[in-house]
Amino acid sequence: MFPRPTRMETDYLKRCFGTCLGQALAEVAKVRPSDPIEYLAHWLYHYRNTSRAKEEDSPEKIRQKEEYDNSLKETEMTEMLKQEECQIQQKYDKCHQPLVSVASSTMKTVFIQENTKPVEEDGLRQESWPGTSNMVPGMPQ
Repeated sequence: MFPRPTRMETDYLKRCFGTCLGQALAEVAKVRPSDPIEYLAHWLYHYRNTSRAKEEDSPEKIRQKEEYDNSLKETEMTEMLKQEECQIQQKYDKCHQPLVSVASSTMKTVFIQENTKPVEEDGLRQESWPGTSNMVPGMPQ
């Protein structure tokens, strides 16, 4: 039989394999492949590749996720500010629209009143009928 492993050997195996060796052996027992040594070797190789990829990608993925979250927050904030600006502009336009409209209406009324005076004068000057006078009271001749 094999000699009992020392504390240093046990620590080494725990440090190098951690829980993966136990997981690998449990997988071999569950699957019961025709060549368990080859299956175990492939399982450990695959485990190493995936764990390395996780370790290498982990800080980068965390940084990218933080950047994405910050970008998303910034986009949401920008959209909220645009909506708020639009609402403020609409309220501003609504508040100032009647003033412009009244001023415009007043200017049109003045213009119309100024332009109707000649028409009124022409209306008062009519062709005289036989036996009537061309003089209009209050109008200079």
